[in-house]
Amino acid sequence: QVQLVESGGGLVQTGDSLTLSCAASGRTGGWNTAGWFRQAPGKEREFVAAMRWSGTTTNTADSVKGRFTISRDRAKNTVHLQMRSLKPDDTAVYYCTSTGRGLIWSSMGRPEEYEYWGQGTQVTVSS
Repeated sequence: QVQLVESGGGLVQTGDSLTLSCAASGRTGGWNTAGWFRQAPGKEREFVAAMRWSGTTTNTADSVKGRFTISRDRAKNTVHLQMRSLKPDDTAVYYCTSTGRGLIWSSMGRPEEYEYWGQGTQVTVSS
């Protein structure tokens, strides 16, 4: 089992920056792919970004490309999501997720490919 705990969410204004973190514990040797999804009220869960733990492959959704960056800290078993130029449309609960499999780029955007999920952290962007 892998436990994921997100942090860093909050209330910000349009144009602000925010960094989310996801700390993993448990069988962390098995989390080969980690990523972020988000879900706004009344909407389906949406892919944001993901990366192979090796760093060889990264996938970022078109809706956030150029503004959001995913990265990892190997020593701390932590994945970060740096968010810049935030917009009200970015308001959502952000979920960290992982799988013990090394996903290919085209599979990273599918939530059914992931086994482990955090509880989520709320990000609210005011206009």
